[in-house]
Amino acid sequence: MERELVLVINPGSTSTKIAVYRGVEKLAQENLDHDTVKLDAFEKITDQYDYRKEMILDWMTTHQFNPHKLRAVVGRGGLLRPMPSGAYKVTEPMVKDLVIGIQGEHASNLGGMIANAIAKEEGIEAYIVDPVAVDEFEPLARISGMPEIKRKSLVHALNIKAIARRVAGEMGKELESLNLVVAHLGGGISIVPMKKGKIIDANNANEMGPFSPERCGGLPVGDIAKMSFSGQYTFNELKKKLRGKGGMTAYLGTNDGREVVKRIEQGDAEAKLVFEAMAYQIAKEIGAMATVLEGKVDAVVLTGGVAYSKYLTDYVTERVSFIAPVVIKPGEDEMEALNLGVLRVLEGKEQAKIYENEVNIND
Repeated sequence: MERELVLVINPGSTSTKIAVYRGVEKLAQENLDHDTVKLDAFEKITDQYDYRKEMILDWMTTHQFNPHKLRAVVGRGGLLRPMPSGAYKVTEPMVKDLVIGIQGEHASNLGGMIANAIAKEEGIEAYIVDPVAVDEFEPLARISGMPEIKRKSLVHALNIKAIARRVAGEMGKELESLNLVVAHLGGGISIVPMKKGKIIDANNANEMGPFSPERCGGLPVGDIAKMSFSGQYTFNELKKKLRGKGGMTAYLGTNDGREVVKRIEQGDAEAKLVFEAMAYQIAKEIGAMATVLEGKVDAVVLTGGVAYSKYLTDYVTERVSFIAPVVIKPGEDEMEALNLGVLRVLEGKEQAKIYENEVNIND
């Protein structure tokens, strides 16, 4: 039986996206919603491993996808150790770090774990591609201002790299010949200077940069210190306030940009102020990242779900178009990006990396 299919697994907080591809052709895709009561019963996210894996296998059976026809399985990469960009074979040291949550707990940690289990049963390879832990920072970018704290590279690398490759192709150029500023605008916001294909700096979307639909972004540290010791919040409560219930959600009670634009059209002055403030901060961060590239920018790229908002992209474009032409690529197709990353390996266009060869697993 010919092995011709690739299974793509992308776990989110309350659902798991799965897809099956034959080459670049998507044969099927579905978002498997999970019972939040069942999820809450698990102490750690990685404890959900068996539950989610069985749902994926059941879906394959229901849709008559024979596991014996799989040539590879690819999962969304998780919060691993800082690592170069690329496609990686899933290895035991990687799985160990995913289980531990070496840089934190996140549903995406399950991607490599489940991919590895399914692949092992079939005697094929499992992969991850461009996880959020991709780290191509230059030394200057790591200095925070406090020796005890280093700036980290935690970034929406998968979509940023995929969209950058697409934009380069449309320009008739190799990505490695271009300087781009790419802004991933989603529930979290990552804005990066990409120098000759490498992400050499970034705001950590969980802690810095513009506020987003769900996150606070950079805040006055003195006020945060006061809140931390005020006795009003536990650590977990404050963490949730900063990420998940922060940003646009905190001001307007929603993370849906479409709803906010409707409010603006109906004359809601507060909605207009907050939405434009988010766009204003996005534009400021793009300008900051342009300075990293010394102003030598071939294009500014706006991508992610929030980039569907013409109201926002028009506002940002007006403020940053002096830097370089603005290219708008709304949405994010992480499933396609994962599949294309694996295909580059399977077709011999790229060498798969080995995690333990690229990182210091003794740290």
